Amino acid sequence: MSKIRLYLDEDTIKAALVKALRNADLDIITVADVGRLGYSDEEQLIWAKEQARVIYSFNIGDFCRLHHDFIVQAKSHAGIILAFQQHFSIGQQLRGLLKLAAENSVEDMTNQLIFLSTYIDLA
Repeated sequence: MSKIRLYLDEDTIKAALVKALRNADLDIITVADVGRLGYSDEEQLIWAKEQARVIYSFNIGDFCRLHHDFIVQAKSHAGIILAFQQHFSIGQQLRGLLKLAAENSVEDMTNQLIFLSTYIDLA
């Protein structure tokens, strides 16, 4: 089973989160790293699949719609992780993403839409 590789979209590229994820030895790149700022969400999702990367976003509405459209059209994606930006600190996001990455492989994530809240302990 292959380890998850993350692709952070424009909404999620807070410097503290990026640094923390890299320090935790997760394989991540951001839209800024690869010069893809301003591309549509669909273009980002397609590019992420081509690179075997799971996209992480706060853009819940658009990515839920895209996930639905891809499944209905029998198109594949590498996985989508969504979070509510205002609900989680950088530390909560880090711990949630680390837990998700520890419990899932690239293969597990294919065509999955997962809410990060599933992996965040709010206690």
